[in-house]
Amino acid sequence: MEPHFPSLTSNGREEVERLRMSFYYQWKTFYDDDEDRPEKPRRFGVTEIRSPQYSLLNQHRLQDVFESMGQFVDGLKFSGGSHSLMPKSLVKEVIDMAHQHDVYVSTGDWAEHLLHKGPSAFKEYIEECRSMGFDTIELNVGSLGVPEETILRYVRLIKSGGLRAKPLFAAKIKKSDVPIGGNRAYGAYLPPMPQSSELIEDVDLLIRRAERCLEAGADMIMIDADDICRDADSLRADVIAKIIGRLGLEKTMFESSSARTAEWFVKRYGPKVNLFVDHSQVIGLECLRGCNNFSNTSFRGSSYLLI
Repeated sequence: MEPHFPSLTSNGREEVERLRMSFYYQWKTFYDDDEDRPEKPRRFGVTEIRSPQYSLLNQHRLQDVFESMGQFVDGLKFSGGSHSLMPKSLVKEVIDMAHQHDVYVSTGDWAEHLLHKGPSAFKEYIEECRSMGFDTIELNVGSLGVPEETILRYVRLIKSGGLRAKPLFAAKIKKSDVPIGGNRAYGAYLPPMPQSSELIEDVDLLIRRAERCLEAGADMIMIDADDICRDADSLRADVIAKIIGRLGLEKTMFESSSARTAEWFVKRYGPKVNLFVDHSQVIGLECLRGCNNFSNTSFRGSSYLLI
């Protein structure tokens, strides 16, 4: 039986807590000497959820998500620049609501749409994000299409502005972006190559770029799921293992496009893996994180029935 909470009122929080105790904690079990993850704010075992861009959550339903399972949600991402289409007053209300439940808020990969405005636009963007209450700015390295040193400069600007920086990388990169002549140092000067839209896989270059971003102050690296994580039946375990082996679990977050994918990550890397999921996967993911017998546990098909 799956938990279903009705729309909450100001007088319903005690009932929600009672339901949470009866539904969740009987499912969650821990090793006596090692819980799945600490209380918020967490450095690992982070669960970040999508914003209304992917699911038609209105403000009240989003509040229901936070009030019924906010202790399991670490972050909210305004995916696809969805915040740019909303009134600023509504965006601010959503951000304030998230903060009331100790949930950080990320801009998503929207910065690339500002480049046509000139060099000063990015600084203005950081300042506006800070004034709105955002905590994290995500940088889609592939979509930005700027020189490598510029990415590092953006990371430093974000950090100097008091926000967290999260570069987003994909395993597939443009062939013309791959250094030639044996020099693979991120940011090194190389003669320009003719631009090409051909995509190839170069995981070592991805990792080196991510390492340089972390050295510049980035807080976490987001890995795009399109090429390595979208289908649980064809997950690129070799690529994922190489990224985690070099960057570490704490500094990487993987996009999970399905419950099966999230299940694979937790069973392979344990409850401390950081995942970006749909809000409907939160309860199932949390139950799986707390189970100490991963081989016999699954939450495929389970969902949060609020919506």
